[in-house]
Amino acid sequence: MNAIVITEPGGPAVLQLQSQQKPAPAPHEVLIRVAAAGINRPDVLLRQGKYGGADDVTGTVPGLELAGTVEVCGSAVTRWQPGDEVCALLTAGAYAEYAVVDARHCLPVPTGWTLPQAASLPETVFTVWHNVFQRGGLQPGETLLVHGGSSGIGITAIQLAAALDSPVFATAGSADKCRACEQLGAQRCINYKEEDFEDALRETGVDVILDMIGGDYTAKNMSLLQDDGRLVFINAMRGPRAEFNALDVMRRRLTITGSTLRPRSADFKAALAAEVERHVWPLLAAGKFKPVIYRTFPLAEAAAAHELMESSEQIGKIMLLR
Repeated sequence: MNAIVITEPGGPAVLQLQSQQKPAPAPHEVLIRVAAAGINRPDVLLRQGKYGGADDVTGTVPGLELAGTVEVCGSAVTRWQPGDEVCALLTAGAYAEYAVVDARHCLPVPTGWTLPQAASLPETVFTVWHNVFQRGGLQPGETLLVHGGSSGIGITAIQLAAALDSPVFATAGSADKCRACEQLGAQRCINYKEEDFEDALRETGVDVILDMIGGDYTAKNMSLLQDDGRLVFINAMRGPRAEFNALDVMRRRLTITGSTLRPRSADFKAALAAEVERHVWPLLAAGKFKPVIYRTFPLAEAAAAHELMESSEQIGKIMLLR
């Protein structure tokens, strides 16, 4: 089979198409003929050797999410059969023509969705459900602020929160991106290049903030949180260090938390997949969430897809097609 391989840590050019042996599934796994794979920000960090403490990524096939057709089932797999169309979460390996996946990390392709559309779901939906709804504890009627609203994570968080009756605000870096966020359900999106989001939302206040920015956003985020508010980190693009007032955290009973998904155990991801299917898949079936795919690339052009990701030009997901 063909696969995209990280030949050494570095820029997009280190992603090379190579021939590899088709993998065989373990008893608890399925072999999937990949139709499409999503590009995510952690893929860029992995390629650079900066994600999850992985310094030696040479030879790694990146890719955290895919959709395709089950070709072979391991001996212990009972739910899936050859020919089933699924989307799935992986720790790596989606940028390939075939991939093996823990069968518990697969979900059925939503009714009416294409395989490329379904491939845009797992990494973002799993991340948002865990961080916004499990760790952040967002409840109906509580207000959510999403930074990076036009990213894959952002469009997912906006749509899921709005579908579950939470007012949503967002930040993005252009008028077009802000307009897209508002069309997806945000009550207001602040263009951070033209307006300070802290000033814009000072009178509103928020209950939960999903932050992938870090750095100097941290103090501003905390000033916006209402009493018992929760700040959830999933990245720190402006840097991991920030100062905050610990006395203010105590006085207003604030919670600061965050997570990364890739290093979590297979059992944790299986439990998360089950909860996502129970709570999110009905929203997809009801049409309360729509795919937003910005651009697709052939598998061989993974480097160009990464260049686009790093430009932050996109609104929504970037996909690789087999």
